[in-house]
Amino acid sequence: MSVPTAAADQAICAPLPVLGADVTVPLVTGGDVTYAALDYAASSPALQRVWDDVAAYAPYYGSVHRGAGYLSQLSTDLFETSRATVAEFLGCRAEDQVVFTRSTTDSLNLLAAALPAGCQVFVFETEHHASLLPWRDARVTYLDAPRTPDQAVATLEKALAARDPHGPALVCVTGASNVTGELWPVRELAAAAHAHGARIVLDAAQLAPHHPVDIAELDVDWVAFSGHKLYAPFGSGVLAGRADWLVDAEPYLAGGGASRKVARRADGGVDVEWHTTAARHEAGSPNVIGVYSIAAACKALTEAGFDRLVAREQQLVTRVREGLAGVPEVKVLSLFGDDAPRVGVLSFVVEGWNSSHFAAALSAEYGIGVRDGLFCAHPLVRTLLGSEPQDPGECGAPDAAPGERSLNAIRVSFGAGTPDEHIERFLGAVRELVGEGARWTYRTEEGRCVPDRGAAQL
Repeated sequence: MSVPTAAADQAICAPLPVLGADVTVPLVTGGDVTYAALDYAASSPALQRVWDDVAAYAPYYGSVHRGAGYLSQLSTDLFETSRATVAEFLGCRAEDQVVFTRSTTDSLNLLAAALPAGCQVFVFETEHHASLLPWRDARVTYLDAPRTPDQAVATLEKALAARDPHGPALVCVTGASNVTGELWPVRELAAAAHAHGARIVLDAAQLAPHHPVDIAELDVDWVAFSGHKLYAPFGSGVLAGRADWLVDAEPYLAGGGASRKVARRADGGVDVEWHTTAARHEAGSPNVIGVYSIAAACKALTEAGFDRLVAREQQLVTRVREGLAGVPEVKVLSLFGDDAPRVGVLSFVVEGWNSSHFAAALSAEYGIGVRDGLFCAHPLVRTLLGSEPQDPGECGAPDAAPGERSLNAIRVSFGAGTPDEHIERFLGAVRELVGEGARWTYRTEEGRCVPDRGAAQL
């Protein structure tokens, strides 16, 4: 049973074809320009291959695990085949489960709800909020930001050595920082966790779109990631890994699909027998479009060849780093040092500039989309900047003048769909803004920085 899909032999060029590549946006200075999407770390554009596969399936859409009709059976088959595709993409072990969720945040909250009683959680302050905050019902040990990969391992080992050796424990760590893009020593951290009787979950939200992730090779217990960062923006995520804690836990959501059998008792109550498969934590009608889009992205990246994709991205990383290094007013943020391996994510500050105004100028005057703020990683950004932000939100300080630097940062991020021209336009814009200043004035409006169209052009 199958549905039409985009041609598997579709020519894979560099960069990979993505939606929105020909979208034009207006400039505040007049005219239009092709939009340069350089905010992949927040949400990457959809791969054209993913969109084509989803469009081909859409007419065949039907209920999953809930119908006898042809389209329902076809959709169920597609859903479970997608699960197998994701398992292969992640190098899952035979006994692992792949649970479909809404996002990385949802995946880690699911795992947090499945922790055994008395579990102690160890998490570095450098984590994204998605992996920093879900552990509210556990005993949490927050670890200080390390300054080298070796220090990260040593810090974890010291903390684990001091824990109760008889209770369950979980380590949560990112694979690649959403702030600096730096790669973390996942395999070494996993070895340290297991040596002390703890388990480890990998937040691969920023790693999976840029680099192969193999559960068995990394020897992690779980992996979580989001479709919207993996070129599949249709509202799905993944939690994959060991089944025992998931099977022993109450269902993440109670409802249809999670229950195997429900019966009324003589006393008027209800008895429920829950599934022991991944369905246990997938209550409700599943997002088959989102799940299929993730599987399509996994196939597209695999067929393109990760080695080839990684090599090209590293060329872009090198170009951005060299370009920013040539602007003395720019400081790139880093935990492990300027030469640390990283994916296509870099954050920086500009001397004499408010971060919100700088990002707004890139958008309004050059048609370049980046991110400014604290990137849902407030403790890490504050550590890197060495001070508290002027504003607790995601934007630059609203009361900062254009010539003042807010204590937030600017992030540029890119990936398999980024053309070289967008990188060159970004670097040229940075040089112009730093050297000549903005051509427009900017103000904060409803929490975001926008051109002040009521003011005279500079």
